[in-house]
Amino acid sequence: MAAVKPFCAVRPAPELVSQVAALPYDVYNRKEASLVVKENPLSFLAIDRAETQFSDEVDTYADCVYEKARELFAGKMADGTFVQDNVPCYYIYRLTMDGRSQTGIAAVSSVDDYVNQVVKKHENTREDKEIDRIRHVDTVDAQTGPIFLAYRGREEIDRMVNQVCTGKPLYDFVSGDGVGHTVWKIAAPGLVSRIEQAFREVPATYIADGHHRAASAVKVGLKRRQENPGWTGEEPFNYFLSVLFPDEQLRILPYNRVVKDLNGLTKEEFLEKISACFTVEEMGERPYSPEKKGQFGMYLEGSWYRLTAVDEVRSQDPVKGLDVSILQDSLLGPILGIGDPRTDKRIDFIGGIRGLRELERRVSEDMAVAISMYPTSIQELLDVADAGLLMPPKSTWFEPKLRSGILMHLLR
Repeated sequence: MAAVKPFCAVRPAPELVSQVAALPYDVYNRKEASLVVKENPLSFLAIDRAETQFSDEVDTYADCVYEKARELFAGKMADGTFVQDNVPCYYIYRLTMDGRSQTGIAAVSSVDDYVNQVVKKHENTREDKEIDRIRHVDTVDAQTGPIFLAYRGREEIDRMVNQVCTGKPLYDFVSGDGVGHTVWKIAAPGLVSRIEQAFREVPATYIADGHHRAASAVKVGLKRRQENPGWTGEEPFNYFLSVLFPDEQLRILPYNRVVKDLNGLTKEEFLEKISACFTVEEMGERPYSPEKKGQFGMYLEGSWYRLTAVDEVRSQDPVKGLDVSILQDSLLGPILGIGDPRTDKRIDFIGGIRGLRELERRVSEDMAVAISMYPTSIQELLDVADAGLLMPPKSTWFEPKLRSGILMHLLR
């Protein structure tokens, strides 16, 4: 059963929250992050990506970068930019985008639950990306970016959340990208206890977004245990910051693909080869978005096509049956020669939030072919995780994104 506990959040002063809140650190490259911080020095990105405080000659992963992050965080604690609640609380975090809302509970989840696979993952992580966040969390002594978790919805939890949301929020603002962020605090001991008990009835939670942040937070927790032989399990480092959403509220956008070349094939040869595994229909110049599972859009030399997977390449296996797997196993791998999409420099991935015109733009500039995907469903994600399996890379794109710097968890 899931151990989901209240915590004493570090958070911005209410009048500053809209300036502090920032998109996750990995949404930006270094140049983009530096521009954000230059325009808004209060942005939490200054702490999450402290290389923004140095010239480009300083390595992103230099020791001084992590030390600067710690210095900035401590400074914000000292000058009142950040405050800390003095009793353990839960927090309700509602995101509203395009008129649609999803409401989760901000809490801390157990390191042991991650180790014992009560917190389930569906992606592998890369060690180099983990090392960066391990150093950041360990040096700053705080988890600053929440892990986006899902759970199979429960009416009892929904009722308590809805009750809290009738009250006055702690924060309520709209970020620059038009996403609404509303936060309520739950400090009443009776309600806190009921929420904690309700989660003890939840058999598993699932990492929706933030696999690297989760793995890094857990490794820091295990490192702290080694450094503190008398640890009891109650220390803050035994838990990691998370926001948990009921599965039925979540929306996954497609994660589209673009490829540099046709692997030496002419357009005619390429179309002939893919027709062995897909029904190919030319759709004209209007961007095509797949309408159902098993369909793909393809943009090639100024025209859009609809590809429909034939029955022979479909599967009931929770991983092989994913559209991203069908595309990889029947087209990207055998025809375009993309053996490992995680490392191959000829392929790039574009989140669905950017739209199909972004695919056309990339093909006009530096790519040969683009594939628009039908989004992976939340049920497919849960099924893969429950089977103890992993999805191919870049299978899901969640929107809207949780913001960093709204709620933070100290490790001491």
